[in-house]
Amino acid sequence: MCVAVPAKVIEIEGTRAMVVVSGAKLHAQLELVPEAEVGDYVLVHAGFALQVMNAEEAEETLALLQEARQLA
Repeated sequence: MCVAVPAKVIEIEGTRAMVVVSGAKLHAQLELVPEAEVGDYVLVHAGFALQVMNAEEAEETLALLQEARQLA
């Protein structure tokens, strides 16, 4: 199963962003969402940001993922 997760953009350099997912800093490519800005949430899969998300939707998804981890 493949899962894309919401991540908050904290830094952008060219087409590469530093994002935070559950406290972990990762790099994500922004070629598919060149409109992304620092402070935005993006949906990340396999190192690529796939879409810009609104903060409410991202935080709700992150909460559900955390809840699922606790059930496992």
